Amino acid sequence: MISNYHRPKTLDEALTLLTQPNTVPLGGGTLLSKATADSVAVVDLQSLGLDALRVSGNELQIGATCTLQSLLESENCPASLKAALKLEAPLNIRNTATVAGTVVAADGRSPFVTMLLAMDAKLEHRRLTADQPSSNVLSLSEFILTHPSGLVTSIILPLNVKTAFEFVSKTPADKPIVCAALAQWNSGRARLTLGGYGKTPLLAMDGTEADGIQEAARNAYHEANDEWASAEYRMDVAAVLAKRALESLS
Repeated sequence: MISNYHRPKTLDEALTLLTQPNTVPLGGGTLLSKATADSVAVVDLQSLGLDALRVSGNELQIGATCTLQSLLESENCPASLKAALKLEAPLNIRNTATVAGTVVAADGRSPFVTMLLAMDAKLEHRRLTADQPSSNVLSLSEFILTHPSGLVTSIILPLNVKTAFEFVSKTPADKPIVCAALAQWNSGRARLTLGGYGKTPLLAMDGTEADGIQEAARNAYHEANDEWASAEYRMDVAAVLAKRALESLS
């Protein structure tokens, strides 16, 4: 239940409000609109100009309140990320849900965050420290581990990488039971991530020995058992999807 509503005009004002107890940022509102017994105050981010999409050099900078659909429709969004976005949520939700809100609330079944993790996405993050605003850049991996207080203001993706996304789901519209996202740099570095299970997507491989990608996928899911699929099934499928993703980049 939303008990108080704030709509700050500046980022510093928003950061100050977010230091108050039981106060959370409001982006697209797709999560906070759900009924809950908890009472929270919300900080509406609409007036802060955090919805821009722009290319800077070899990077795509995505404002925190950019909607999933705006990103999907961007000519600069990689095809593999578009495929993941289409699975993340139906159109009506994509038109409202923000990229940062989706990242913060995601679990291991999120195709979008699985793809971002493979691309080694960076997050611009701001918070108040000793009553002074501070900013830093975190890897998505670090953010998932620590979930720091404050506010994500943008997501940064490399555009000078090759990417692939493969998945298996019960129906074409369902979130995947298993998905594999792969990013490969010109240096030979390759990152494989797996989604469809658990609290967060899994980083299965980050290195230059892409020949071992199937084994890495199998090993990452050796305990991935839940109501949707057995660990044995996920291990086999993850290996197949990882191989398919690698072959699509050749």
